[in-house]
Amino acid sequence: MNRKSLAACLSGVAVAAALAGCGLIRAPGSSWGTPSGGASILQQQAAPPQPAASVVTRPVVPVSALRDPHGKFFGVEADGAPDNIGPVTSIGASVGISPNLVGQYVTWGRPFDTMAAANALNSGALYYAVWEPFTPSVASIAGGASDAYITKFAQDVRAFGKPVALSFGHEMNGNWYPWGVKQTTAAEFKAAWRHIHDLFTQAGAANVIWVWNPNVILALPDVQLQPYWPGDSYVDWVGLTGYFGVTGPHTFDGLYGATITEVKQFTSKPFIIAETAVETSASEQASIDSLIGSIKDNSDVIGFIWFNYNKLGTDWTLEGRPQARAAVASALSGVPLVSLTP
Repeated sequence: MNRKSLAACLSGVAVAAALAGCGLIRAPGSSWGTPSGGASILQQQAAPPQPAASVVTRPVVPVSALRDPHGKFFGVEADGAPDNIGPVTSIGASVGISPNLVGQYVTWGRPFDTMAAANALNSGALYYAVWEPFTPSVASIAGGASDAYITKFAQDVRAFGKPVALSFGHEMNGNWYPWGVKQTTAAEFKAAWRHIHDLFTQAGAANVIWVWNPNVILALPDVQLQPYWPGDSYVDWVGLTGYFGVTGPHTFDGLYGATITEVKQFTSKPFIIAETAVETSASEQASIDSLIGSIKDNSDVIGFIWFNYNKLGTDWTLEGRPQARAAVASALSGVPLVSLTP
């Protein structure tokens, strides 16, 4: 989203609510928005050339052990990672705990990033590709327009052979992406999801953890989630996007509770907080304690992914914020983490 689009998104809407719904900053001054926007916001470059062989050099558990894992995920999304594993290592060093999941925004049309997936696993982390279908339309994807691309992507995932987590069209219940409510119907989204999943099945790519990821419903409370649900046989984890801003909810239940309650009406799949961070404020330590403490105490919430970026003047990173860094380190110290090594 460019600045002109952001202005349009904000016009005529209360600031706190608008920031909640804009895929660009997603939440200075609010807590339920989504500040990354993935490739459209981060201006990702084309994938760098990969070496002839990107191999995983350490033993890795089978994907079946991760669909309903014993333990929690401490995940991160960071600029350049995991093609460059340095940012992940830096975050781990700053809190004294190595992340065991690394997310990467993948623009529709880019190939499967084997090197990124291998780098993540070699660092002890699951690779999580956040697949963003900016073009073509979701309806055309459902109709077969991208079949060759999807099939090749699936074949490369199968050839990789190790567990990979994958979402398609995150925050589909929002109005800030072309695959959201303004340009895509729930029926089109569900049809596209199922079609992609079916092509992966046909390609033999059974090593995928499928992550269905709506935004928390506080942003657009009138949008029902069940019509977007592809079905239990098409999804492994339910991801939730929601941020703790200066204003808005400062507790786990306040931010995610209503969405979890709604989702539990149609599935019992485990939850992961798929994109989150806490803005610098007087309540940041309390918010971090509530986030991580609630994940520790809830057996059906398997972890969180921290959005470690500094965007549009809001610093969501951990390395440069001693109070937030110390709070995360302290809260994580008693959390049993998933091991990717058998």
